[in-house]
Amino acid sequence: MIGTGTGGVLTTLGQADVFERAGTRRLSPFAVPMLMPNGPAAWVSMDLGAKGGARTPVSACASGAEALALGRDLIRGGQVDVVVAGGVEACLPPFTLAAFAQMKALLTRSADPATVSRPFDVKRSGFVMGEGAAMMVLERAEFARARGARDYGALAGGAVGSSARHITASDPEGQSWAMERALRDADLARADIGLVHAHATSTESGDLAEAEAIGRVIGDHAAVTATKSMTGHLIGASGAVGAMAALLALRDGRLPATRNLDELDPRVELDVVRGEPRTGQWSAALANSFGFGGHNVSLVLTR
Repeated sequence: MIGTGTGGVLTTLGQADVFERAGTRRLSPFAVPMLMPNGPAAWVSMDLGAKGGARTPVSACASGAEALALGRDLIRGGQVDVVVAGGVEACLPPFTLAAFAQMKALLTRSADPATVSRPFDVKRSGFVMGEGAAMMVLERAEFARARGARDYGALAGGAVGSSARHITASDPEGQSWAMERALRDADLARADIGLVHAHATSTESGDLAEAEAIGRVIGDHAAVTATKSMTGHLIGASGAVGAMAALLALRDGRLPATRNLDELDPRVELDVVRGEPRTGQWSAALANSFGFGGHNVSLVLTR
């Protein structure tokens, strides 16, 4: 179960250039596998000999998180014992960057590239695109114990929702719905959540909408972090990376600080970790992922 936001856009555009320049016969015979969004899931299934299904959620920036949620549903429904799940993205050709810039989503201040991704900071001006991948092995508990697997924690709950409101705008109502349903799915109360990994892309409207939703559903007691300040926005991989960061924070008792947060936006009434990492013993975490199209995914992880 491997989500992606754009599929093989880099190789697709490369083959399109070859076609325009040299014609059909110069195209790679692998051009179709290069452009298939389901390619990563298909290749991994072949590598592992996994025959329980190779699936590809394509839900923009929520794709990786949705893959984890759907993978958990497969296990809980008794269809499989193990799911390899996560997200991948490599979408940094000039065309994609220009497209995001044209819709005013990318940063506009770039004097110091190391400091431009600034979730929740008053001087944030848009997100920085990155690329990467993150994968988890989800297993039925008794199956994992029987084979002596190393246990990092549990994916205790999840919710996948759709705002059905606007193709790009963030929606606190839809985000709140996903968080509330994820808590209910995990059979936990808001007070049980000790830390939150925010989607927080470093856009003004997106950060404020999520801060409102977190405050409404979780409150201001939880420690909040946003690792996109360090990785940039990995689009379809970002939800899986965020869930992994939350899981490891629970395991290690150490939550990474949000980088480049010099002055917290006063409209963000949350305990956002900045400066040094926060240490503590937390039992449960919430990880949010939201995507263009109104895709809202929240995951609950436990120690």
